[in-house]
Amino acid sequence: MTGANRVDPDEQNEEAYDELIVSIEAGEGTLSLLLAVCDDSRLRDDIISRYEAELAPDIRNYRLPIQRVEPSLTQTIRAKVQDDEYLRNGGRAVVTITGTEQLFFLKLGEERSEQEIFFGYLQWTREALRDFHFPIVLWVTHQLLGQLARHAPDFWSWRKGVFRFTSRKSGAVRSSQIEAIRPVLDDLNLSADDDHLLPLEDLKALIAQTEANQPKDPLLANLYSQMGQIYAGRLQRGEAIDYQQEMGEAIGYFQKAADLQTELGQEIDLADSLGWLGLLYKDQGNYSKAEALYLRTLDMRKRLLGEDHPDVAISLNNLALLYESQGRYSEAEPLYLQALEMNKRLLGEDHPAVATDLNNLASLYDSQGRYSEAEPLYVQALEMSKWLLGDDHPDVATRLNNLASLYESQGRYSEAEPLYLQALEMDKRLLGEDHPKVATRLNNLANLYASQGRYSEAEPLCLQALEMSKRLLGEDHPDVATSLNNLAYLYESQGRYSEAEPLCLQALEMDKRLLGEDHPKVATRLNNLAYLYESQGRYSEAEPLYVQALEMGNRLLGENHPKTLSRRENLEGLRSKLASENSN
Repeated sequence: MTGANRVDPDEQNEEAYDELIVSIEAGEGTLSLLLAVCDDSRLRDDIISRYEAELAPDIRNYRLPIQRVEPSLTQTIRAKVQDDEYLRNGGRAVVTITGTEQLFFLKLGEERSEQEIFFGYLQWTREALRDFHFPIVLWVTHQLLGQLARHAPDFWSWRKGVFRFTSRKSGAVRSSQIEAIRPVLDDLNLSADDDHLLPLEDLKALIAQTEANQPKDPLLANLYSQMGQIYAGRLQRGEAIDYQQEMGEAIGYFQKAADLQTELGQEIDLADSLGWLGLLYKDQGNYSKAEALYLRTLDMRKRLLGEDHPDVAISLNNLALLYESQGRYSEAEPLYLQALEMNKRLLGEDHPAVATDLNNLASLYDSQGRYSEAEPLYVQALEMSKWLLGDDHPDVATRLNNLASLYESQGRYSEAEPLYLQALEMDKRLLGEDHPKVATRLNNLANLYASQGRYSEAEPLCLQALEMSKRLLGEDHPDVATSLNNLAYLYESQGRYSEAEPLCLQALEMDKRLLGEDHPKVATRLNNLAYLYESQGRYSEAEPLYVQALEMGNRLLGENHPKTLSRRENLEGLRSKLASENSN
């Protein structure tokens, strides 16, 4: 399983774009029906804006949304022609039609769905379209394209070209992902055994209809939960068109599921919804909410399923991951060990969950500076993941990144770099260029380059990671604080102190607010700020920060942790400078 034979989607899209431009220009002065296919509304809008700019001013561009009340292609265009003298006089133009992705596929209690009405208009408008002497670019999704040839064959036969633009981001989901949708397929005379593309907007409309007619129906709780899982999966796989919006959708659906499951007494399903909510809040950096939900989920699963169940192991792992994120290492370790032992016994030694457990335990040891214990676990987790999941899997990219981080912590830079690069390339390909994990990988690689003095290579990566994190996760997120800190470190290493200081202060303030005053990352930020002040000769400002960072390290990490030892050396070195100054 490798990606060696994959076709680069960017190259595919560029070829499709070039062919579309040629077809638009070749269709001047005559009716030319061009079908452009894209499931990602943002990518679609970018492509439209690009060809509008390229064709202007020689060819005038018109972008028209299809009307849902009467989704007629002919009427949409005719209304514009009647209102525009340039078009009426045969000026050089291209008309772009959007909005078809908003038409419902499901009937939702009506005699015909909106898509069926749209196709009906298309099938009987061929002669009317003869009045238009310019190229028409009709944008559809792959779901619509699959229906078009069957429901509007006459229109389909007139097409001058089909131009497919690929993206992992889509506004649709396969019906096989939604168990609760099966009864609805009967209404469409569709086989429940077949896999159909369903627009997410249809599913939202189905939920709204069920809420109005049967607000206490157990089917509704199931729909809420499955929609939450769909959005959560899209976020994890990098398929979300709008990360922040879809994070809100996921949380909203799981909260609705939990509320209704509580009312209906569906405790096992409720535990699952609460666990998902905990995961989403953790990803947002909202650790206090996540902990309360994780603890409640763990308690419920133990009571409902027994102490010895794989779902209990999942809850133990989730809680341990949260504690590790908060620097609560002594609380995390026994939970990791318990989950690992349970999964080995219940699922077998060779199971992906066991590989995940080994990786998590290794990460904890790495965070504590227990490198000799962490490395064999990382290596074992990586080998197991490759064997069980294939070489080209997001979990493999994570294992590569973690092993690289361990090597970097030990100063083994030549071993770390190829692993970081491999993890970055894999995540870009598997999750997409615009994903929070890609921002994390860029940050890691930038830090490695900064540690080696390769500043010109590090800075653009730092800036890219910061911009991505802010855009994808919001301005107020722990990953943004990390990006700010990394950029500050880079500037400080170059002697750009006035640029570094505000970033250091901002990262420190954010982590205090988001993670709490007593967190290992806060200690790191204090130490970094102290080092910045020392580098500028501001010793009296640096000393109390070094003292505070050292005390926190002693308490949270232990006196013999590499970070604690380094901070002790920093403080002793500063005090030597102060003593030398005073003696003079």
